[in-house]
Amino acid sequence: MKQEEALRMVNISKYFPGVKALDRVTFTVNQGEVHALVGENGAGKSTLMKILAGALQPDEGEIYLEGEKVFIPTPQSAWERGISIIYQELNLLPDLNVVQNIFLGREHRGRLRVLSYSTMIREAESLLARVGVGIAPQTMVRNLSVAQQQQVEIAKALSLNAKILVMDEPTASLSETEVEKLFGIIRDLKSKGVTIVYISHRLEEVFRIADRVTVLKDGKCIGTYSIGELDRDKLVKLMVGRSFSETFPEKAKETGPMVVEVRNLSVPRILKNVNFSVRAGEIVGFFGLVGSGRTDLAKALFGFYPHYSGEIVVKGKTVKLHSPQRAIAEGVGFAPEDRKSEGLCLGLSVKDNCVMAVLDEMRSTFFLNRRRETGLVQKFVADLRIKTPHFYQRVQNLSGGNQQKVVLAKWLATRPDFLIFDEPTRGIDVGAKQEIYHLMRQLASQGKAILMISSELPEVIGMSDRIYVMHDGAIVREFGWGERVDEERIMYFAAGLHVER
Repeated sequence: MKQEEALRMVNISKYFPGVKALDRVTFTVNQGEVHALVGENGAGKSTLMKILAGALQPDEGEIYLEGEKVFIPTPQSAWERGISIIYQELNLLPDLNVVQNIFLGREHRGRLRVLSYSTMIREAESLLARVGVGIAPQTMVRNLSVAQQQQVEIAKALSLNAKILVMDEPTASLSETEVEKLFGIIRDLKSKGVTIVYISHRLEEVFRIADRVTVLKDGKCIGTYSIGELDRDKLVKLMVGRSFSETFPEKAKETGPMVVEVRNLSVPRILKNVNFSVRAGEIVGFFGLVGSGRTDLAKALFGFYPHYSGEIVVKGKTVKLHSPQRAIAEGVGFAPEDRKSEGLCLGLSVKDNCVMAVLDEMRSTFFLNRRRETGLVQKFVADLRIKTPHFYQRVQNLSGGNQQKVVLAKWLATRPDFLIFDEPTRGIDVGAKQEIYHLMRQLASQGKAILMISSELPEVIGMSDRIYVMHDGAIVREFGWGERVDEERIMYFAAGLHVER
Protein backbone atom coordinates (compact mmCIF):
# COMPACT_ATOMS: atom_id res chain seq x y z
CA MET A 1 0.00 0.00 0.00
CA LYS A 2 1.37 3.36 -1.01
CA GLN A 3 2.18 5.68 1.88
CA GLU A 4 0.89 9.22 1.92
CA GLU A 5 3.41 12.06 1.69
CA ALA A 6 4.02 14.10 4.80
CA LEU A 7 6.47 16.49 3.14
CA ARG A 8 7.61 17.35 -0.36
CA MET A 9 10.22 20.03 -1.02
CA VAL A 10 10.43 20.59 -4.78
CA ASN A 11 13.38 22.10 -6.70
CA ILE A 12 14.69 24.00 -3.69
CA SER A 13 17.62 26.32 -4.46
CA LYS A 14 19.48 28.63 -2.11
CA TYR A 15 22.29 31.04 -2.91
CA PHE A 16 24.78 32.69 -0.58
CA PRO A 17 27.49 35.12 -1.75
CA GLY A 18 29.76 33.07 -4.00
CA VAL A 19 28.08 29.77 -3.07
CA LYS A 20 25.14 27.78 -4.39
CA ALA A 21 24.22 25.91 -1.22
CA LEU A 22 21.25 24.07 -2.73
CA ASP A 23 20.73 23.35 -6.42
CA ARG A 24 17.14 22.33 -7.29
CA VAL A 25 16.86 19.78 -4.49
CA THR A 26 13.70 17.66 -4.27
CA PHE A 27 13.15 15.91 -0.95
CA THR A 28 10.10 13.76 -0.19
CA VAL A 29 9.21 12.16 3.16
CA ASN A 30 6.30 9.78 3.77
CA GLN A 31 4.00 9.93 6.77
CA GLY A 32 5.15 7.85 9.73
CA GLU A 33 8.57 6.93 8.35
CA VAL A 34 12.10 7.47 9.61
CA HIS A 35 13.88 9.15 6.71
CA ALA A 36 17.65 9.63 6.95
CA LEU A 37 19.25 12.68 5.33
CA VAL A 38 22.97 12.13 4.79
CA GLY A 39 25.92 13.83 3.12
CA GLU A 40 29.29 15.38 3.87
CA ASN A 41 29.63 18.68 5.72
CA GLY A 42 28.69 21.37 3.21
CA ALA A 43 26.41 19.03 1.26
CA GLY A 44 23.39 21.23 2.05
CA LYS A 45 21.59 19.23 4.76
CA SER A 46 21.46 22.03 7.33
CA THR A 47 20.45 24.65 4.76
CA LEU A 48 17.58 22.45 3.54
CA MET A 49 16.33 21.86 7.08
CA LYS A 50 16.62 25.56 7.99
CA ILE A 51 14.37 26.31 5.03
CA LEU A 52 11.88 23.72 6.29
CA ALA A 53 12.09 25.30 9.77
CA GLY A 54 11.43 28.81 8.46
CA ALA A 55 14.86 30.09 9.51
CA LEU A 56 15.83 30.64 5.84
CA GLN A 57 13.83 31.32 2.72
CA PRO A 58 14.49 29.47 -0.55
CA ASP A 59 15.45 31.45 -3.64
CA GLU A 60 13.57 28.92 -5.74
CA GLY A 61 11.26 26.01 -5.12
CA GLU A 62 8.07 25.02 -3.32
CA ILE A 63 7.12 23.21 -0.12
CA TYR A 64 4.10 20.93 0.30
CA LEU A 65 2.78 19.53 3.59
CA GLU A 66 0.34 16.64 3.21
CA GLY A 67 -0.17 17.67 -0.40
CA GLU A 68 -0.92 21.34 0.37
CA LYS A 69 1.43 24.04 -0.87
CA VAL A 70 2.65 26.13 2.08
CA PHE A 71 4.77 29.19 2.81
CA ILE A 72 6.93 29.00 5.94
CA PRO A 73 8.21 32.53 6.63
CA THR A 74 9.30 32.07 10.27
CA PRO A 75 10.16 29.37 12.81
CA GLN A 76 6.88 30.11 14.56
CA SER A 77 5.04 29.37 11.32
CA ALA A 78 6.88 26.01 11.13
CA TRP A 79 5.85 25.15 14.72
CA GLU A 80 2.23 26.03 13.97
CA ARG A 81 2.33 23.62 11.02
CA GLY A 82 3.70 20.79 13.16
CA ILE A 83 7.39 20.99 12.17
CA SER A 84 9.97 20.81 14.97
CA ILE A 85 13.75 20.52 14.81
CA ILE A 86 16.04 19.23 17.55
CA TYR A 87 19.48 20.60 16.78
CA GLN A 88 22.76 18.95 17.75
CA GLU A 89 23.48 21.93 19.99
CA LEU A 90 20.43 21.66 22.25
CA ASN A 91 18.41 24.86 22.68
CA LEU A 92 17.36 24.59 26.31
CA LEU A 93 17.92 27.28 28.94
CA PRO A 94 19.94 25.75 31.81
CA ASP A 95 18.71 28.20 34.45
CA LEU A 96 15.05 27.30 33.88
CA ASN A 97 13.37 24.07 34.89
CA VAL A 98 11.92 21.41 32.58
CA VAL A 99 8.36 22.80 32.62
CA GLN A 100 9.54 26.33 31.87
CA ASN A 101 11.63 25.11 28.94
CA ILE A 102 8.85 23.00 27.43
CA PHE A 103 6.31 25.82 27.47
CA LEU A 104 8.63 28.80 27.01
CA GLY A 105 6.73 31.51 25.11
CA ARG A 106 3.55 29.40 25.15
CA GLU A 107 2.75 29.44 28.87
CA HIS A 108 -0.76 28.32 29.89
CA ARG A 109 -2.82 31.02 31.55
CA GLY A 110 -6.12 30.89 33.34
CA ARG A 111 -8.57 33.59 34.28
CA LEU A 112 -7.27 37.13 34.31
CA ARG A 113 -4.22 35.86 32.36
CA VAL A 114 -2.73 34.38 35.54
CA LEU A 115 -0.07 31.73 34.88
CA SER A 116 -1.52 28.20 35.31
CA TYR A 117 1.58 26.42 36.55
CA SER A 118 -0.27 23.33 37.80
CA THR A 119 -1.76 22.74 34.33
CA MET A 120 1.69 22.96 32.72
CA ILE A 121 3.13 20.51 35.26
CA ARG A 122 0.39 17.95 34.48
CA GLU A 123 0.95 18.32 30.74
CA ALA A 124 4.73 18.11 31.17
CA GLU A 125 4.37 14.90 33.18
CA SER A 126 2.24 13.41 30.40
CA LEU A 127 4.72 14.45 27.70
CA LEU A 128 7.71 13.12 29.62
CA ALA A 129 5.90 9.83 30.21
CA ARG A 130 5.23 9.60 26.48
CA VAL A 131 8.96 9.69 25.74
CA GLY A 132 9.65 7.26 28.57
CA VAL A 133 11.67 9.47 30.88
CA GLY A 134 11.21 9.77 34.64
CA ILE A 135 12.31 13.37 35.13
CA ALA A 136 10.49 15.57 37.64
CA PRO A 137 9.06 18.56 35.73
CA GLN A 138 10.50 21.00 38.28
CA THR A 139 14.09 19.75 37.75
CA MET A 140 16.52 22.44 36.63
CA VAL A 141 17.85 21.72 33.14
CA ARG A 142 21.45 22.34 34.26
CA ASN A 143 21.15 19.21 36.44
CA LEU A 144 20.16 16.92 33.55
CA SER A 145 22.46 14.73 31.47
CA VAL A 146 22.77 15.33 27.74
CA ALA A 147 20.47 12.37 27.05
CA GLN A 148 17.83 13.72 29.46
CA GLN A 149 18.05 17.19 27.89
CA GLN A 150 17.47 15.60 24.51
CA GLN A 151 14.41 13.81 25.86
CA VAL A 152 13.10 17.15 27.13
CA GLU A 153 13.62 18.57 23.62
CA ILE A 154 11.53 15.70 22.22
CA ALA A 155 8.83 16.33 24.83
CA LYS A 156 8.87 20.02 23.87
CA ALA A 157 8.43 19.07 20.22
CA LEU A 158 5.47 16.86 21.11
CA SER A 159 3.94 19.74 23.08
CA LEU A 160 3.86 21.59 19.77
CA ASN A 161 1.90 18.65 18.28
CA ALA A 162 4.81 17.94 15.94
CA LYS A 163 3.88 15.92 12.88
CA ILE A 164 7.40 16.15 11.44
CA LEU A 165 10.34 15.91 13.83
CA VAL A 166 13.86 16.61 12.53
CA MET A 167 16.75 15.20 14.59
CA ASP A 168 20.20 16.60 13.78
CA GLU A 169 23.03 14.31 14.99
CA PRO A 170 20.94 13.15 17.95
CA THR A 171 23.41 10.54 19.23
CA ALA A 172 26.63 12.58 19.04
CA SER A 173 26.97 12.82 22.85
CA LEU A 174 25.07 9.70 23.95
CA SER A 175 26.29 6.42 25.39
CA GLU A 176 25.36 3.09 23.79
CA THR A 177 22.59 2.57 26.35
CA GLU A 178 21.22 6.05 25.77
CA VAL A 179 21.28 5.50 22.00
CA GLU A 180 19.19 2.35 22.42
CA LYS A 181 16.69 4.29 24.54
CA LEU A 182 16.50 7.05 21.92
CA PHE A 183 15.87 4.47 19.18
CA GLY A 184 13.05 3.06 21.29
CA ILE A 185 11.51 6.54 21.54
CA ILE A 186 11.87 7.03 17.77
CA ARG A 187 10.16 3.71 17.04
CA ASP A 188 7.34 4.59 19.43
CA LEU A 189 6.84 8.01 17.80
CA LYS A 190 6.85 6.35 14.38
CA SER A 191 4.17 3.87 15.50
CA LYS A 192 2.02 6.85 16.51
CA GLY A 193 2.32 8.46 13.09
CA VAL A 194 5.07 11.00 13.75
CA THR A 195 7.39 11.48 10.76
CA ILE A 196 11.11 11.57 11.60
CA VAL A 197 13.88 13.15 9.51
CA TYR A 198 17.12 11.72 10.90
CA ILE A 199 20.46 13.44 10.14
CA SER A 200 23.58 11.53 11.16
CA HIS A 201 27.20 10.89 10.18
CA ARG A 202 27.02 7.52 11.94
CA LEU A 203 26.04 5.29 9.06
CA GLU A 204 25.57 2.17 11.18
CA GLU A 205 22.72 4.03 12.92
CA VAL A 206 21.16 4.95 9.58
CA PHE A 207 20.96 1.27 8.66
CA ARG A 208 19.45 0.39 12.03
CA ILE A 209 16.74 3.05 12.29
CA ALA A 210 15.88 4.45 8.83
CA ASP A 211 13.28 3.28 6.32
CA ARG A 212 14.66 5.37 3.47
CA VAL A 213 17.75 7.50 2.84
CA THR A 214 18.25 10.68 0.80
CA VAL A 215 21.82 11.57 -0.15
CA LEU A 216 22.96 15.17 -0.74
CA LYS A 217 26.32 16.06 -2.29
CA ASP A 218 27.59 19.56 -3.14
CA GLY A 219 24.10 21.03 -2.79
CA LYS A 220 22.45 18.51 -5.10
CA CYS A 221 20.21 15.53 -4.42
CA ILE A 222 22.01 12.37 -5.51
CA GLY A 223 18.95 10.21 -4.89
CA THR A 224 16.52 8.63 -2.45
CA TYR A 225 16.81 4.92 -1.66
CA SER A 226 15.04 2.29 0.39
CA ILE A 227 17.38 1.11 3.13
CA GLY A 228 17.22 -2.38 1.62
CA GLU A 229 18.77 -1.10 -1.62
CA LEU A 230 21.97 -0.02 0.10
CA ASP A 231 24.94 -1.33 2.01
CA ARG A 232 27.54 0.78 3.77
CA ASP A 233 29.98 0.64 0.85
CA LYS A 234 27.40 1.88 -1.66
CA LEU A 235 26.13 4.63 0.65
CA VAL A 236 29.64 5.96 1.31
CA LYS A 237 30.38 5.97 -2.41
CA LEU A 238 27.19 7.96 -3.09
CA MET A 239 28.19 10.49 -0.42
CA VAL A 240 31.87 11.02 -1.18
CA GLY A 241 32.64 9.28 -4.47
CA ARG A 242 34.84 6.66 -2.75
CA SER A 243 33.91 3.26 -1.39
CA PHE A 244 34.02 2.30 2.27
CA SER A 245 36.85 -0.13 1.55
CA GLU A 246 39.02 2.88 0.73
CA THR A 247 38.24 4.58 4.05
CA PHE A 248 41.14 3.23 6.11
CA PRO A 249 44.77 3.63 5.00
CA GLU A 250 47.19 0.74 4.92
CA LYS A 251 48.42 -0.32 8.34
CA ALA A 252 52.02 -0.18 9.51
CA LYS A 253 54.35 -2.89 8.22
CA GLU A 254 56.96 -2.32 10.94
CA THR A 255 57.44 -0.17 14.01
CA GLY A 256 60.28 1.67 15.68
CA PRO A 257 61.57 1.77 19.24
CA MET A 258 59.37 1.80 22.32
CA VAL A 259 57.97 5.26 23.08
CA VAL A 260 55.55 4.67 25.96
CA GLU A 261 55.33 1.88 28.53
CA VAL A 262 52.69 1.93 31.25
CA ARG A 263 53.18 -0.43 34.18
CA ASN A 264 50.52 -1.13 36.82
CA LEU A 265 48.94 2.31 36.45
CA SER A 266 46.19 2.76 39.02
CA VAL A 267 44.02 5.71 40.00
CA PRO A 268 41.79 5.18 43.05
CA ARG A 269 38.25 4.13 42.04
CA ILE A 270 39.06 4.82 38.35
CA LEU A 271 41.90 2.67 36.91
CA LYS A 272 43.18 -0.73 38.04
CA ASN A 273 46.72 -1.98 37.26
CA VAL A 274 46.76 -0.92 33.62
CA ASN A 275 49.68 -2.24 31.55
CA PHE A 276 50.31 -1.47 27.88
CA SER A 277 52.88 -0.09 25.45
CA VAL A 278 53.04 1.94 22.25
CA ARG A 279 55.94 1.99 19.78
CA ALA A 280 57.01 4.65 17.29
CA GLY A 281 55.08 4.25 14.03
CA GLU A 282 52.26 2.34 15.71
CA ILE A 283 48.57 3.17 16.19
CA VAL A 284 47.24 1.37 19.24
CA GLY A 285 43.45 1.32 19.61
CA PHE A 286 41.53 1.29 22.88
CA PHE A 287 37.90 0.19 23.05
CA GLY A 288 35.48 -0.07 25.93
CA LEU A 289 31.89 0.66 26.79
CA VAL A 290 30.93 3.85 28.62
CA GLY A 291 32.39 3.72 32.14
CA SER A 292 35.16 1.30 31.15
CA GLY A 293 37.86 3.87 31.98
CA ARG A 294 39.16 4.51 28.44
CA THR A 295 38.87 8.33 28.62
CA ASP A 296 40.09 8.30 32.22
CA LEU A 297 43.21 6.47 31.01
CA ALA A 298 43.83 9.20 28.42
CA LYS A 299 43.41 11.89 31.06
CA ALA A 300 45.76 10.09 33.45
CA LEU A 301 48.43 9.97 30.74
CA PHE A 302 47.99 13.71 30.25
CA GLY A 303 48.37 14.61 33.91
CA PHE A 304 44.74 15.14 34.94
CA TYR A 305 45.07 12.71 37.85
CA PRO A 306 48.19 13.68 39.86
CA HIS A 307 47.61 10.98 42.49
CA TYR A 308 48.33 7.72 40.71
CA SER A 309 50.45 4.67 41.39
CA GLY A 310 52.50 2.66 38.95
CA GLU A 311 55.02 3.74 36.32
CA ILE A 312 54.79 5.74 33.11
CA VAL A 313 57.92 5.41 30.98
CA VAL A 314 58.42 7.77 28.02
CA LYS A 315 61.37 7.01 25.70
CA GLY A 316 63.08 4.92 28.34
CA LYS A 317 62.71 7.45 31.17
CA THR A 318 60.28 7.07 34.06
CA VAL A 319 58.29 10.30 34.26
CA LYS A 320 55.88 11.82 36.75
CA LEU A 321 52.90 13.17 34.80
CA HIS A 322 51.26 15.09 37.61
CA SER A 323 49.92 17.92 35.44
CA PRO A 324 49.12 18.63 31.77
CA GLN A 325 52.09 21.03 31.71
CA ARG A 326 54.39 18.19 32.77
CA ALA A 327 52.87 15.87 30.16
CA ILE A 328 53.44 18.43 27.39
CA ALA A 329 57.04 18.89 28.54
CA GLU A 330 57.54 15.11 28.28
CA GLY A 331 56.29 15.04 24.68
CA VAL A 332 52.62 14.06 25.17
CA GLY A 333 49.79 15.63 23.14
CA PHE A 334 46.07 15.05 23.79
CA ALA A 335 43.14 15.63 21.40
CA PRO A 336 40.17 15.25 23.79
CA GLU A 337 36.77 13.71 23.15
CA ASP A 338 34.93 17.04 23.48
CA ARG A 339 36.97 19.27 21.20
CA LYS A 340 34.59 22.23 21.56
CA SER A 341 34.81 22.61 25.32
CA GLU A 342 38.18 20.95 26.07
CA GLY A 343 40.25 21.12 22.89
CA LEU A 344 39.57 24.57 21.45
CA CYS A 345 38.75 28.16 22.36
CA LEU A 346 35.89 28.56 19.91
CA GLY A 347 35.78 32.36 20.12
CA LEU A 348 39.46 32.67 19.18
CA SER A 349 40.99 32.50 15.72
CA VAL A 350 42.62 29.59 13.92
CA LYS A 351 45.99 31.27 14.51
CA ASP A 352 45.45 31.76 18.26
CA ASN A 353 44.33 28.15 18.73
CA CYS A 354 47.27 26.77 16.75
CA VAL A 355 49.91 28.57 18.83
CA MET A 356 48.35 28.61 22.30
CA ALA A 357 50.34 25.57 23.53
CA VAL A 358 53.69 27.06 22.41
CA LEU A 359 53.33 30.74 23.25
CA ASP A 360 56.65 30.79 25.10
CA GLU A 361 58.42 29.69 21.90
CA MET A 362 56.71 32.48 19.96
CA ARG A 363 58.27 35.22 22.09
CA SER A 364 61.14 37.50 21.16
CA THR A 365 62.30 38.89 24.52
CA PHE A 366 59.05 40.28 25.98
CA PHE A 367 56.79 40.30 22.91
CA LEU A 368 55.23 37.73 20.63
CA ASN A 369 57.03 37.34 17.32
CA ARG A 370 54.17 37.73 14.83
CA ARG A 371 56.30 36.57 11.90
CA ARG A 372 57.20 33.36 13.74
CA GLU A 373 53.55 32.80 14.65
CA THR A 374 52.39 33.33 11.06
CA GLY A 375 55.04 31.01 9.67
CA LEU A 376 54.04 28.23 12.05
CA VAL A 377 50.32 28.60 11.30
CA GLN A 378 50.91 28.77 7.54
CA LYS A 379 52.79 25.48 7.73
CA PHE A 380 50.04 23.64 9.60
CA VAL A 381 47.17 25.08 7.55
CA ALA A 382 48.97 23.87 4.41
CA ASP A 383 50.19 20.52 5.76
CA LEU A 384 46.86 19.56 7.35
CA ARG A 385 44.77 21.17 4.60
CA ILE A 386 42.71 23.20 7.06
CA LYS A 387 39.92 24.88 5.10
CA THR A 388 39.65 28.44 6.38
CA PRO A 389 39.29 31.74 4.52
CA HIS A 390 42.10 33.25 6.63
CA PHE A 391 44.08 32.67 9.84
CA TYR A 392 41.86 35.08 11.78
CA GLN A 393 38.68 33.11 11.19
CA ARG A 394 37.04 32.12 14.47
CA VAL A 395 37.31 28.39 15.01
CA GLN A 396 33.60 28.17 15.86
CA ASN A 397 32.85 28.96 12.20
CA LEU A 398 34.78 25.95 10.86
CA SER A 399 33.35 22.51 10.11
CA GLY A 400 33.86 19.71 12.64
CA GLY A 401 36.60 18.12 10.54
CA ASN A 402 38.53 21.37 10.26
CA GLN A 403 38.12 22.06 13.97
CA GLN A 404 39.68 18.66 14.65
CA LYS A 405 42.59 19.56 12.36
CA VAL A 406 43.15 22.77 14.36
CA VAL A 407 43.29 20.67 17.57
CA LEU A 408 45.86 18.47 15.87
CA ALA A 409 47.86 21.50 14.69
CA LYS A 410 47.97 22.83 18.25
CA TRP A 411 49.57 19.63 19.52
CA LEU A 412 51.89 19.11 16.56
CA ALA A 413 53.29 22.56 17.31
CA THR A 414 54.59 21.11 20.61
CA ARG A 415 56.56 18.45 18.64
CA PRO A 416 55.16 15.50 20.64
CA ASP A 417 56.47 11.95 20.55
CA PHE A 418 53.20 10.48 21.82
CA LEU A 419 49.74 11.59 20.64
CA ILE A 420 46.46 10.57 22.28
CA PHE A 421 43.30 10.82 20.17
CA ASP A 422 40.04 10.41 22.09
CA GLU A 423 37.11 9.97 19.64
CA PRO A 424 39.06 11.64 16.79
CA THR A 425 36.16 11.57 14.29
CA ARG A 426 33.14 12.22 16.52
CA GLY A 427 30.58 14.44 14.79
CA ILE A 428 32.40 14.77 11.47
CA ASP A 429 31.35 13.48 8.07
CA VAL A 430 32.65 10.48 6.13
CA GLY A 431 34.94 12.49 3.85
CA ALA A 432 36.51 14.39 6.75
CA LYS A 433 36.91 11.12 8.65
CA GLN A 434 39.01 9.74 5.81
CA GLU A 435 41.23 12.81 5.94
CA ILE A 436 41.74 12.43 9.70
CA TYR A 437 42.54 8.71 9.28
CA HIS A 438 45.18 9.45 6.64
CA LEU A 439 46.67 12.22 8.78
CA MET A 440 46.95 9.86 11.75
CA ARG A 441 48.63 7.19 9.65
CA GLN A 442 50.95 9.79 8.14
CA LEU A 443 51.98 10.91 11.63
CA ALA A 444 52.64 7.31 12.60
CA SER A 445 54.81 6.82 9.50
CA GLN A 446 56.83 9.85 10.66
CA GLY A 447 57.65 8.04 13.91
CA LYS A 448 54.90 9.30 16.23
CA ALA A 449 53.39 6.84 18.71
CA ILE A 450 49.59 7.11 18.65
CA LEU A 451 46.96 5.94 21.11
CA MET A 452 43.44 6.09 19.67
CA ILE A 453 40.25 5.74 21.71
CA SER A 454 37.01 5.23 19.82
CA SER A 455 33.48 3.98 20.45
CA GLU A 456 33.12 3.03 16.77
CA LEU A 457 34.28 -0.56 16.38
CA PRO A 458 34.85 -0.40 12.59
CA GLU A 459 37.14 2.57 13.24
CA VAL A 460 39.07 0.75 15.97
CA ILE A 461 39.54 -2.35 13.80
CA GLY A 462 40.29 -0.42 10.61
CA MET A 463 42.88 1.94 12.12
CA SER A 464 44.64 -0.02 14.87
CA ASP A 465 47.82 -2.09 14.60
CA ARG A 466 47.04 -3.52 18.04
CA ILE A 467 43.89 -3.25 20.17
CA TYR A 468 43.37 -3.17 23.95
CA VAL A 469 39.89 -3.75 25.36
CA MET A 470 38.90 -2.15 28.68
CA HIS A 471 36.22 -3.03 31.20
CA ASP A 472 35.62 -1.57 34.66
CA GLY A 473 38.87 0.40 34.73
CA ALA A 474 41.11 -2.45 33.62
CA ILE A 475 42.51 -3.89 30.40
CA VAL A 476 40.87 -7.27 29.89
CA ARG A 477 42.25 -8.27 26.48
CA GLU A 478 44.97 -7.35 24.01
CA PHE A 479 44.63 -8.22 20.32
CA GLY A 480 48.17 -8.31 18.94
CA TRP A 481 49.71 -7.92 15.51
CA GLY A 482 48.10 -10.25 12.97
CA GLU A 483 45.63 -11.70 15.48
CA ARG A 484 42.11 -12.44 14.29
CA VAL A 485 39.79 -9.68 15.41
CA ASP A 486 36.15 -8.89 14.73
CA GLU A 487 33.45 -6.75 16.33
CA GLU A 488 31.80 -9.65 18.12
CA ARG A 489 35.00 -10.78 19.87
CA ILE A 490 35.89 -7.24 20.97
CA MET A 491 32.39 -6.60 22.30
CA TYR A 492 32.46 -9.90 24.17
CA PHE A 493 35.39 -8.72 26.29
CA ALA A 494 34.16 -5.11 26.53
CA ALA A 495 30.95 -6.40 28.12
CA GLY A 496 33.00 -8.09 30.86
CA LEU A 497 32.64 -11.67 29.66
CA HIS A 498 36.28 -12.64 30.16
CA VAL A 499 35.97 -16.13 28.66
CA GLU A 500 37.23 -16.76 25.14
CA ARG A 501 34.60 -18.24 22.81
